[in-house]
Amino acid sequence: MAWFEREFIAVPETGKKQLVYKWPDMNIRRYSRAIVNADQTALFVKSGHVLGALGPGRHRVDADELPVLGALVDTLSGGNYYRAELYFVSTREFAGIKFGGRLADIADPVSEQIVTLRVFGEFALTVRDAQQLITSLAGSTDLHDPAGIESWSADLLLKSMKVAVTREVSRGEWPVLGLSGELPAIERAVLEQTNTALYEYGLRVPRLGNFDITLAPEDADRLKRLAKDVTYIRLAGDFRQYAAGEMALGAGHGLATGHGHEGGILGAALGINALQQSSPPAPGAGPAAPASPWQHRTSPERAPQSSLPPGAGSTELPAGSPPSSAAAPVCTGCNTVNPEGANFCVNCGMRLAPNRIPDCRGCGARLLATAKFCGSCGSPALPG
Repeated sequence: MAWFEREFIAVPETGKKQLVYKWPDMNIRRYSRAIVNADQTALFVKSGHVLGALGPGRHRVDADELPVLGALVDTLSGGNYYRAELYFVSTREFAGIKFGGRLADIADPVSEQIVTLRVFGEFALTVRDAQQLITSLAGSTDLHDPAGIESWSADLLLKSMKVAVTREVSRGEWPVLGLSGELPAIERAVLEQTNTALYEYGLRVPRLGNFDITLAPEDADRLKRLAKDVTYIRLAGDFRQYAAGEMALGAGHGLATGHGHEGGILGAALGINALQQSSPPAPGAGPAAPASPWQHRTSPERAPQSSLPPGAGSTELPAGSPPSSAAAPVCTGCNTVNPEGANFCVNCGMRLAPNRIPDCRGCGARLLATAKFCGSCGSPALPG
């Protein structure tokens, strides 16, 4: 009978990196030697049921040594073969399995911005119950394809991380900026939920490797600009001064790169205009004109002032000074400016000169209302 012992059943070198290896031949010769490594478990499966298991070591496939094999005897071969599926399940920890992808679009409670979270990293996978793995996943996935089981486990892990991260960030427990400081808490929450889902399949994720939760590049840039703007506005005191400083920087950049760039001159003009608008007005200067139709005056309009010398009152002119206009009659006795249309002085009661400009009778030159002599020929001005 020694010639029956020439066949050995073992996992080849190419299959030792697989989580589950299936022996290709369903007809297992009697008295064959099954070699099970220290990190493996061998299972005999028939019709979806596990009928026997072999631990680490060298085993002779014989019903006398393994009574459970009696139900697997192939009677057509005269009892020389056992007809069953033989699976070698690795019980060691498979580390370095990649996972990652988009988590969710979530509102940051701090900045009130909608951002997209992503995660990339590694995890370890191991078999918790070999029999449960074979019976639960047989027929639903290719067990001898390690990529199939690893990909399926990675999808469950990503799903669990979506739930955990979205829930805690929405509650304000974990910040969007600075999630790296919450990695231990994230790992605990994700492992608990993932292993709950994997329990019925006989699998377990013992730990996560290095993983990182990041923002989409455009969202990261947007939040960084927002944080910078908020800091600068707080330092500047208000938004207008900060905006003026930003426009001034734009002016310098526009002047530096304006040659050959259409936006350079515009940036310079806007920056200079912002500097002028933000700079305090000089003492005694009037209100600045609005820089644009949307900018309204903030100071009340001043009433027009007559061109009076300093120190002069509103109703009296110094002697010899001409009136500001021909429409306001001036008393020749007290030099008081009277209201338009008055016939008598409101100060001394003297009759006012007619409110018209007479002409010199000598040379025809136009005279002032208070002139007594012509400035051209020296003739006395006669009342009209």
